[in-house]
Amino acid sequence: MTHGPSQEGARLPRSPWDSPAPVPGRVRIAVLGSTGSIGTSTLDVIEASAGQFSAWLLAAHRSVGPLLEQARRLRPTWVVVVDEAAAAGIRAGDLPAGTRLAVGSAALAELVAAPAVDRVVSAIVGAAGLDSTWAAIDAGKTVALANKETLVMAGPLVMRRARETGATILPVDSEHSAIHQALAAGRADEVRRIILTASGGPFRTRPQHTLAAATPEEALRHPTWSMGPKITIDSATMMNKALELIEARWLFDVPADRLAVAVHPQSIVHSLVEFVDGSVIAQLSPPDMRLPIQYALTFPRRTDGPARRLDFTAGMTLEFEPPDLSRFPAVGLGHRAAARGGTAGCVLNAANEAAVAAFLAGRIRFTDIAEVCGQVLDRHAFSSEPTLDEIRGLDAWAREEVATWATA
Repeated sequence: MTHGPSQEGARLPRSPWDSPAPVPGRVRIAVLGSTGSIGTSTLDVIEASAGQFSAWLLAAHRSVGPLLEQARRLRPTWVVVVDEAAAAGIRAGDLPAGTRLAVGSAALAELVAAPAVDRVVSAIVGAAGLDSTWAAIDAGKTVALANKETLVMAGPLVMRRARETGATILPVDSEHSAIHQALAAGRADEVRRIILTASGGPFRTRPQHTLAAATPEEALRHPTWSMGPKITIDSATMMNKALELIEARWLFDVPADRLAVAVHPQSIVHSLVEFVDGSVIAQLSPPDMRLPIQYALTFPRRTDGPARRLDFTAGMTLEFEPPDLSRFPAVGLGHRAAARGGTAGCVLNAANEAAVAAFLAGRIRFTDIAEVCGQVLDRHAFSSEPTLDEIRGLDAWAREEVATWATA
């Protein structure tokens, strides 16, 4: 693990847990994916910060209407629309005075590296977030990482590059933020196991034989979280936990056999760390993404903020159970990919993105998502130390394989 001194006592070079240098005055934030669920929660944190933070850049793929509304409200220096066709409809008077427009992925990558940017919130969903996140890390930025796919696809490359450039990666996923906080209770060599919690999604207790007939509308009814459609479907299949296992493998530099999953329907305990003496440290809070976002933006300090609080004067029951791997085979795929490393995470992620899109479009059944992902994972040309170009090539290959499977 890389959250503290090594066992020999030497200081690791710019690990993800090194405190970034304090920034005088207002902290300027670049929000990538500002119109999504993580992006909008980030803007809540910025607006509630009493001037501590400012939105320097807001970026979206093609959601021009919501992006322009955000720009009028927060008055950033830049807005970026990645999709050129979507940007073509923006008129000169649509942006507030002092806000400039940039278009395309190359412009976004250039702007996140600008000296004016203090912290980058990487909240673009899916593989599309890799390039802009890489640009921020390449520039040595402090990155609040909500785009788990960056580490799922290219974890060893990303972490190596962060060490080389002095970039700091702080997790925004509630589970990884909880682990980050719990790890502060001990040394790296004192950690026995990391346990990621999962809500179990909307189908935790549904009869297993009926899952094949589950509709997109049913799968999108998450019991505790409000998220975008892709992430919500991932929660229903528990593929989100598979991807989080892979992310944790690289982010915390821990072997896959020391990572576990526990189903916790209340979504109050966000993850746990078990130490060698038997102590288990957990982080608890209501299911509100504004808390891990703010933690990543203020680290190493803590400040008051807009997130909800637990009410310990009211009754509360917390339940834990092991995941049913026959009901949720995606969890097993995550363990396999985390253990194997190399290109396994990239292929699993790409296959899942394509399979979720096919399910939402009505081309495959709910239970087909994990099945096709497993088949594509088994068939791919594995590489233990891929380059970024190889990762991009296998990402495209896996999506084509799922498209062929879905139309067969």
